[in-house]
Amino acid sequence: MKKKVRRAVLAYSGGLDTSIIVPWLKQTYGCEVVCYCSDVGQGAELEGLEARARKSGASDVVVEDLRLPFVRDFCFPALRAGAVYEGAYLLGTSLARPLIAARQVACALEAGADAVAHGCTGKGNDQVRFELAYLALAPQLTVIAPWREWDIVSREDALAYAERNGIPVPTKKGDLFSRDANLWHISHEGGPLEDPASPAPETLYKLTAFERGVPVALEGRKLGPVELVQELNAIAGRHGVGRADLVESRLIGMKSRGVYETPAGTVLHAALEDLCRLVLPHDLLRTRAELSTRMADLIYNGQWFSPLRLALQAFVEAALEHADGDVTVELFRGQARAVARTSPKTLHRPDLASFDMTGYDAGHAEGFIRLFGLPLATAARREAENGAKKDGPAKNATRRSSKAALRGEERSDALEARGGRRRSALRGARRSQDGGAERAARSSSPLKAAPGVKTHVR
Repeated sequence: MKKKVRRAVLAYSGGLDTSIIVPWLKQTYGCEVVCYCSDVGQGAELEGLEARARKSGASDVVVEDLRLPFVRDFCFPALRAGAVYEGAYLLGTSLARPLIAARQVACALEAGADAVAHGCTGKGNDQVRFELAYLALAPQLTVIAPWREWDIVSREDALAYAERNGIPVPTKKGDLFSRDANLWHISHEGGPLEDPASPAPETLYKLTAFERGVPVALEGRKLGPVELVQELNAIAGRHGVGRADLVESRLIGMKSRGVYETPAGTVLHAALEDLCRLVLPHDLLRTRAELSTRMADLIYNGQWFSPLRLALQAFVEAALEHADGDVTVELFRGQARAVARTSPKTLHRPDLASFDMTGYDAGHAEGFIRLFGLPLATAARREAENGAKKDGPAKNATRRSSKAALRGEERSDALEARGGRRRSALRGARRSQDGGAERAARSSSPLKAAPGVKTHVR
């Protein structure tokens, strides 16, 4: 039995799904429907949206310009954290959902509504992202997810429903791509893209200085967050930068293919990653990289309002305290490559990094090597004291060389006599080491970061 609903606020995009949800809610729940829409940079998609909503049966329509908070409070924090899902996806859709849901909840509370609704399908991630935000911000509201209730099972069914009921939608029957656009990116899913072996049609692509890790300028000009992203989208898009075509792991367990265009985000990510390598100490750089994967998972899975995400963001604030500087990025044939960088907080010391030994006491290295190698020497002595065990030629060869290094008893002629057998054993050891290195490489995940600099593009 359906829960009685008096007024529902629908997260309305003006597209096919949410357009047919308006009359469906009225018919199914007998409730008043308020359409809420966030402007996060969709552009032309917003044209005629209010008229379509009212023609579909909405009693009221609320449209908010959220471009600035979207970039400033969601995109830039994710950028600074180096959050990239599965090494390729810069989380454009995932970042927009918690902001939209939060403002939808605020609208519902202001309107005295007792329910919120969304147009996310029952097989996607967005249903989780929206509903986790609802639970975090207003658990008392009833949540209506039509795609989990009605008999419509495909986009073709939805188009037919719209035609039968005279509902105006901008989608055409021949366009089977599901698209989501905002200032940060455009995503494309469905239709021909459901086959991972099929190349994405070329017609699909329509787009394509830091302080404490926050982008503040482009080509020497101070710009606000929205203007900077818009301009960089245009510049990088002309060079085909920011395209990603991947099969990703959805939160609900299945694999799906998506094609994403994130021109500005890709350039800023490359610049910030490069700046971090210049200004962060090694251990902080590594830790930030490790946590960036966790941050990406939280954002992708709709956990923006979780205590863990807030704690990780606090770490990022501290980690990027010195991420100030300028990075020059070269854009060419779809690639964004950092080619020059400067920072007043740099950890790079030319006098130490050069081959010139002036100002550096090479003798200090001896003590460092002894301390750094102490665990190796201790293990070798233990092996020597316990005696060699029959564990294979590679380990025997290693023990023999360790004993020779410790005691200095082996003569060069003895080493030569054993050369053939030793080389064979070492080849086995090398294969074992190479295999271990390969496994370690497979298990590690690349981490990215977002420091503070002015970005110059050439």
